[in-house]
Amino acid sequence: MSPQPVNVKPEDVNITEQRGRYTVSIVSCKRVGIIHACLFAEAGFKVLCTDMNRNLISYVAKGKSPFLKSEVEPILKKYLKKGFLKAMNDVESTITQSDIVVIATPIKTDEKGNVSYANVEKACKRVGSNLHRGSLVIVVSVVGIGIIEGLIKETLENTSGLKVGVDFGLAYSPLLTSVEQTLEDAKNRKRIIAATDKTSLKKASAIIKTITKNDVVEAENVKTAEAATIFQIAQQDVGIALANELALFCEKKGIDYPQVQRLIEASKSDISLLSRLSSLSPPREAYLLLEEVENLGVKLRIPVVARELNEEMFKRVISLIREALKTCGKPLRRAKISLLGISQTPNTKDSIKPLTKKLVRTLERKGVKVRVYDPYFSSHELTEMGYPTKKNLTENMEGADCIVIMTSHERFKRLNLKRLKVIMKKPAAIIDLVGVVEPNKAEVEGFTYRGLGRGVKKR
Repeated sequence: MSPQPVNVKPEDVNITEQRGRYTVSIVSCKRVGIIHACLFAEAGFKVLCTDMNRNLISYVAKGKSPFLKSEVEPILKKYLKKGFLKAMNDVESTITQSDIVVIATPIKTDEKGNVSYANVEKACKRVGSNLHRGSLVIVVSVVGIGIIEGLIKETLENTSGLKVGVDFGLAYSPLLTSVEQTLEDAKNRKRIIAATDKTSLKKASAIIKTITKNDVVEAENVKTAEAATIFQIAQQDVGIALANELALFCEKKGIDYPQVQRLIEASKSDISLLSRLSSLSPPREAYLLLEEVENLGVKLRIPVVARELNEEMFKRVISLIREALKTCGKPLRRAKISLLGISQTPNTKDSIKPLTKKLVRTLERKGVKVRVYDPYFSSHELTEMGYPTKKNLTENMEGADCIVIMTSHERFKRLNLKRLKVIMKKPAAIIDLVGVVEPNKAEVEGFTYRGLGRGVKKR
C-alpha cells in the first residue's frame, strides 16, 4: 500500500462545513500572505497568521492591514472576532497546530536585480523545525526553477527529519500579483498547481480549489509549474517594454498613446497594448528568469532587453519633470514639487508604490524641495514613513512649481484646475504618469502638461 503522507481528505474540504476541522497557517503577513489569510478564512478554514516581524503581527492582530485596507480589514476583523483567524508571534506553535502550512514569504531583489532567497530559507527552517507528520506545505510565493525541489524541499527535510512524499506533502501554487491587484482579482485567478507526489497534488488541488472562483491547472511536475510562472512574468515584462517603447514613440510623433489603446480595445482586436507603464512598478520577479539565464550561460535577448528598457523608464520620468520645468522657465534645482499618490492600488490605502521612495530620494539629491500627499494616508503616517508633507492637498500643492500624479485616485481625476493654477507658483507644470488629467484642459488653464505616452503637448 502506497504511503499517505497528508492527513487532509479532499472529500472533507469539498464541503464548506467540514473545512473548519483543518487549520491553515500562513507564513508571512506581507501582501501575498494576507491575501491568502483572507481567502482561506472566507473558505471556512481556521487560519493562523505568523511572521518574523512582530510589529506586523501586532498590526494584523488588531484587524489592520498595510495592504488593500478597504477590502482586507473588514475580513480580518470579522474572522478575528469569530475566532476563526488569529495572528501569532510564536511561529513554532503556529506550525505545530497546523494541518496545512502556506509559505508566502517573498523573494528579495535589490536595485541591481540580484535575487536573494535568504528570507525564504529562514522561513523554511522555522517551518521544518516544527513540522509534524501528515502536514501539507504549499508554497504560494513565486520562486525560480528548481527552488521547490531544491532549496525548499532540502531545507524542510533537513530541519524536520521527515521525508517529502512519505511523511509530509509539498506543493506549489504561486499567486502572480500585479501592481493594482485587489482581493477580488486574487479570487478570480486561475491557479497553477504542482506537487512532488501524486497524493500531495490531489489534496493540494482540492484545497486551492476552495479559495478560487476559477479553475486550477495541474502541472505534470514542479519544474514545469515554476517555468510556466516565470515565463508568464517574462511575457508581462516584455509586453510592458513594448508599451513603453510605443508610448515614447507617441510622445515624439505627437500622438496620444491612451487614445491609441482605447481605439484598439474598441475594435475588439486580438492584439492588446498594456496600459501599465513600467516606471510605476515593473515586476521585480522578472529577474528570476534573468538569473537562470546567467547561471546557464544561455542568451535570451528579448527578456534581457525588456528588463533594461523597463528599468530605464524611471529616467524618463525625471526627464519629463525637467523638460516641463524648463518650459516654465524654471530649473530643476530649487524647484518645489508635490507628488500625488503613493498607494499601489487606486482608491484604497495600500502598500507604498515602489517608485515613491526612489523618486523622492533622486529629486532631493538634485536639490528639489519635495512634498508627498495621498488622500488615504494621514500627514502623521507620511511623516512617520519619512516623507515630507503638509496637512492636506491644498497645502501640499500651495506654491508648488510642479505636481507629479502617480496614482489614479478618483480624487485626482477631479482636480479643479482653475483653483490649482491660483495656489501653485505660475507658470506651473503637471506631470501625469497615470493619465487622469485631460492634456488639453490643462493647457487651456495655462499649465505645461507632460505625461508618459502623451504626445499632445503644445507648450
